[in-house]
Amino acid sequence: MSKLTLLVLYGSQTGTAQDTAQRIGRQAQRRRMKVQVLPLDGYNMASLISESLVVFVCATTGQGDPPDNMKNFWRFLFRKSLPAGSLSRLDCAVLGLGDSSYPKFNFVAKKLHKRLLQLGANALMPAGLADDQHDLGSDAVIDPWLLSFWEKVFSLYPSLSDEIPLREDEPLPPSYTFHFLDDVNERTDDRLQSPDVSSQSCPFPSRLVSNRRVTDDSHFQEVRLIEFDISGSNIEFSAGDVVMMHPHNSPEDVDQFCQLLRLNPDDKFILRATDSLAVPARLPQPCSVCHLVERYLDIAAVPRRSFFELLSTFSTNELEREKLQEFSSAAGQDDLHGYCNQPRRTALEVLADFPHTTAELKVDYLLDLFPEIQPRSFSIASSLLAHPNRLQILVAVVRYKTKMFKPRRGLCSTWLASLDPEKGDVVVPLWVKKGSLKFPKDPNTPVIMVGPGTGVAPFRSALQERNAEGKHGNVLFFGCRSEFRDFYFRSEWEEMMKEAHLTLFTAFSRDQEEKVYVQHRVKENAELLWDLIANKSACFYIAGNAKQMPSSVCDALKEVFQQEGGMSSEDAEQMLDVMEKTGRFQSETWS
Repeated sequence: MSKLTLLVLYGSQTGTAQDTAQRIGRQAQRRRMKVQVLPLDGYNMASLISESLVVFVCATTGQGDPPDNMKNFWRFLFRKSLPAGSLSRLDCAVLGLGDSSYPKFNFVAKKLHKRLLQLGANALMPAGLADDQHDLGSDAVIDPWLLSFWEKVFSLYPSLSDEIPLREDEPLPPSYTFHFLDDVNERTDDRLQSPDVSSQSCPFPSRLVSNRRVTDDSHFQEVRLIEFDISGSNIEFSAGDVVMMHPHNSPEDVDQFCQLLRLNPDDKFILRATDSLAVPARLPQPCSVCHLVERYLDIAAVPRRSFFELLSTFSTNELEREKLQEFSSAAGQDDLHGYCNQPRRTALEVLADFPHTTAELKVDYLLDLFPEIQPRSFSIASSLLAHPNRLQILVAVVRYKTKMFKPRRGLCSTWLASLDPEKGDVVVPLWVKKGSLKFPKDPNTPVIMVGPGTGVAPFRSALQERNAEGKHGNVLFFGCRSEFRDFYFRSEWEEMMKEAHLTLFTAFSRDQEEKVYVQHRVKENAELLWDLIANKSACFYIAGNAKQMPSSVCDALKEVFQQEGGMSSEDAEQMLDVMEKTGRFQSETWS
């Protein structure tokens, strides 16, 4: 084994950067290198000065922000006190994962690359900037970038060439081993202790109070207002903050998975890590197979290419192995897209399609094969000032058809919709984190909010909070399909309008021949908006789906500036930029 250790550090929000980091780790193992793959905040930053070879893999979230599991590293790295040459012994490479439909495309990777150079590190190659919007996805950049990376490493460390690499079809050793317990009665403690303050590592076990459908029964889209009791949690939140939770797989999926792999859901095991890994903190020890599959393994997600790569190494069935190898090759990505991504086929459905390979799957590889279920975030739709000890969210239940026989379902929204507090106590572990929307402290600063559909959730929280604080300069643009089917919180808005605490503009897109959207209402109210923004320093907010709405609203706002302020299109663009830089224009969008 070569003396050189490769360190792969990742910042990942949804698991994609983690998956890519683990892929680099496996490539290093096949080249018989020592390798460590860690989240950036799971690594002692002070040791970076003594590392010789590091790959950083990082995503960009929100409006150009670092992922949650690299925020401490980010703060450390940008300390002004770090000496200029402190990383002069370090050879490194940065690979960014982004989406060019967002304005701050791969912002974190670009900024990280620049900062490492400032600190004296030697960049082996330009930062790789993968783009989700590419026809072939992120791999269009990742594949050639990795080829160049390994060429560079081998030219710098020629002794690596002496090692004979492992064949691609040889399985690597598993990251963990399962030690099953004979005593099936040994209890697994699935309960959560009440923490002083909830966090991802210690979520608060909140009781579900109510789970109510807020769209009319005749409406195709099911949207629910869900309320949790957070008494005794010490959880505090402000308008714009988000709540996080881990969803569960459905009982049917858990049963099917256990049948396919011939596992007894009641069996208990202790997990032992091989190498330098830690056992996942979210898994109790001992743990039941049912707990592992229901709450930890992401079996309902569309699997990534790495899933097929790993699965192919277990297959002894020639036909199945060839197909799996094709799906994991660079040349087979179009076919994989047609088989998996387009119809949104789940990992569980793939296992059912490859029965011979699935039958050969060893339980020790489950945590290598299936990623951990990632937490989901929801804008908080209530204020503690209006609803003490309560937290509410507005959830659209995701359900759609593809060419697959079974309708596709959103894991978290389906799970939440299934929870019924009337059938006994339902406990949902959750934690709260700061959101990207910040509302003005000055009571005289008006706010203009554009929140169609469930995008209105953070604005309901803001309106409840602001009205309780006596801040009544509130304008809301709300849009939905129909006044009678999906006009959320109508009676609340009407009450606020009666008390002159809210000016409301609505756009019901399907209630007339011509489609009317929120951007049309923005243009229609140009005079009011210009007065609020130009003369009263109002703040402007957008929340909702990231498809066309945010850019259409921005275009409408720039038209307002041109029409009412007599500006050129360049000046209007610049005015919006200045508002964004000073926090007077903010948006929170999701795809």
